[in-house]
Amino acid sequence: SIRTMYRILDQHGEVKERRNQLSHPPYQKPELLATGPNQVWSWDITKLKSTVKWTYFYLYVIIDIFSRYAVGWMVAHREQDSLAKRLIEQTCQNQQIENGQLTIHADRGSSMKSKSVALLLSDLGVIKSHSRPHVSNDNPFSESQFKTLKYCPQFPGQFGCIQDARAFC
Repeated sequence: SIRTMYRILDQHGEVKERRNQLSHPPYQKPELLATGPNQVWSWDITKLKSTVKWTYFYLYVIIDIFSRYAVGWMVAHREQDSLAKRLIEQTCQNQQIENGQLTIHADRGSSMKSKSVALLLSDLGVIKSHSRPHVSNDNPFSESQFKTLKYCPQFPGQFGCIQDARAFC
């Protein structure tokens, strides 16, 4: 019988998965340590609700993990890698970041992993760091900053227009 055949093959170690199985490399948890300002930044994007159904504004924020100071931010109509690139470039210029001075950490969002952002960081001499795949708590600095913002008693549940969102932020 078929079952007997498999039993005999198993006794001789011949039963195994024959498909080509991919093995993913083990990812290490990112260790972010800053002993002074402008050494490690964390950035992320969050949605801000609009009064129009299914419409959001996107808040991009870059924070220095040493001081928790928001070194750069912007509110936009969409999440796009070119907007993220512009924000990072302007923030690095404003903070006078030198080559090899900074590590910037982000989760694995589409804008964060985009080729244009990666090339910009390479050109600026900034080391990039990403969260592990499917792990939501590897970017705690940005996530806690967003929660602090959104749970603030003065935070409006919805914004009428993008100017309102910018004025509040």
